[in-house]
Amino acid sequence: MKKNSIVLIIGLMSLALIGVLAMQFYFLRDSYRQKSQLFDESVNAALTAVAGKLERREVVDFAKVQQERNIEKSKQEQAKQRQLTEQLRLQTQIEELRGKLDQVYQKYKIREDKLKALYPNVVNIENWFYETYIRRPQYQDLVEINIIKTPTNSMYYQEDVIVSATKTIPRIEAKDDSTRFLIIHFDDYKRLIGRDLFVLPPRSDPKLARKIFELETKLNKLSRQNARYEFNVYDSVAMLGGKKADYIEDVAIGMELAKRPLKDRLNVIIVQELLKEELAQREIKAPFNIEIWSTSNILLNNILNEAELNSPINTTKYSTALFKGDIGAAPGKLTIYFPNKKAIIADNMGYLLLPMLALLFLLVGCFAYTLIIIFRQKKVSEMKTDFINNMTHEFKTPVATIMIASESLKDPDINADHKRVQKLANIIYDENVRLGNHIERVLDLAKLEKETLKLDREDVHINDLVAAVTDSMQLRMQNIGGKFSVDLAATKDIVVGDELHFSNVFYNLMDNAIKYSKGDLHVNISSKNIGDNIVITIADNGIGMSRDHLQKIFDQFYRIPTGNVHNVKGFGLGLSYVQDILRRLNGRITVKSEKDKGTTFEVILPIKK
Repeated sequence: MKKNSIVLIIGLMSLALIGVLAMQFYFLRDSYRQKSQLFDESVNAALTAVAGKLERREVVDFAKVQQERNIEKSKQEQAKQRQLTEQLRLQTQIEELRGKLDQVYQKYKIREDKLKALYPNVVNIENWFYETYIRRPQYQDLVEINIIKTPTNSMYYQEDVIVSATKTIPRIEAKDDSTRFLIIHFDDYKRLIGRDLFVLPPRSDPKLARKIFELETKLNKLSRQNARYEFNVYDSVAMLGGKKADYIEDVAIGMELAKRPLKDRLNVIIVQELLKEELAQREIKAPFNIEIWSTSNILLNNILNEAELNSPINTTKYSTALFKGDIGAAPGKLTIYFPNKKAIIADNMGYLLLPMLALLFLLVGCFAYTLIIIFRQKKVSEMKTDFINNMTHEFKTPVATIMIASESLKDPDINADHKRVQKLANIIYDENVRLGNHIERVLDLAKLEKETLKLDREDVHINDLVAAVTDSMQLRMQNIGGKFSVDLAATKDIVVGDELHFSNVFYNLMDNAIKYSKGDLHVNISSKNIGDNIVITIADNGIGMSRDHLQKIFDQFYRIPTGNVHNVKGFGLGLSYVQDILRRLNGRITVKSEKDKGTTFEVILPIKK
């Protein structure tokens, strides 16, 4: 593969990876913004609920206190006070039940808002319509969905999705009070492509509503009983506060309660508990700071849950007025803030972050793996090119020799000389054998790669085999002026394997020592037993190798570069063959080498038990 192609592939893959990262960043930022908005709405709703409960609690508490005092002052009004107590109790129960009913509605509202945020075309349908048309398959075709365009004040139209029936059939009344929605799906041309039914819990709790109705009925009955005395709960509170009984109820209560200092009207423990409860109902359980202000002075600055938190300047604060029912401006303000708001929202987004990070790591891993494969294939391609060049050099010499010898045999004068003919025939034969050996080595490598090479499993005396290979190499060693030193000291030398391939292993190692020799070559060959293994060491004082070459010598086709001089014969297959054969015969090979100092190979084979 050309360098320009590789650069183009890397550029395109990098661009795609950057695009994926940008899309993920945009999605996370948008999700964070939505989560932050929902968080703000939930906190504000909790503050509003707490302020309302505090105001209602104050009214009830103040009325109870005034009621007790009124009972003590006049025994004659005990009957009226009992009526008042009952009314207050009923009123308290009604308010508590209304609060619970409001919580049910708020939970429903949150789910409804999430549904409408997810699907733009959501239509609420009545339960009788669902029972009459949608639930019964034979009447589903009567359901009609239309988009109605209504002109606005400007030049635009407002589109509304209307669900109706094309034919009126006897109505089937609703069987439950669940809230049902049709999710309408349109294509880009506003054509209907599908619809889904989504069911939410009821907007209200019928049991709570029924209980409130019963309590209100009872309260109205008590109020009518007190009407003959021209007396009700708010009149009593106004009278006990020193006001006239005919003041309107809100003014009377507001003026009486507003007389008290703000710090006397609040119970800090109750405020904290109410805040915790309201936030927990909205699934917010993180620590927060609370502040209570009276006009411009701070009355309370407390840290909940003993969390050592500070308020940064840019922290979002949430505030609500206290006792808004008082006459005039509200006397106080309740403020809370979350110094670790970002961490809270990030925790809520954990289910999004983990898959996205996993996908990102997968993409980066695939990108890196692809680059590794590309460079590895480029390296293999270069090595194969070198292999072809080496093979050309190795085959060229014997072919040229055979060609010259063959042409010589055509000469009549040479044909008449029997000795010269015999000599040329021997040269042709030797060169053919040489070519055959080269071919066999390449074929053996192919068999190794295809796992088709069959190895014998027989007892082999390694000491004898190494000695025989050394004897066969003596002539080559003498020709270059070198020598072997043999010390086969292993007492246990029987291994299980293929004798032919074992001999090829040691031949290749000794052949490399001779090929890459310098000056006075000295090769030490030894064997010894270590544990259940026999270790055969072949050490030379040749040219050695650098650390970079040492890591690659077992790769196929790899040869230590010698420049443009082709003075070292071979294909770069010998050590690859050695390592593969030893691996198949449960052995292994190690190598140590220093540049210009020599190389040491150790062949480790398991002894037959």
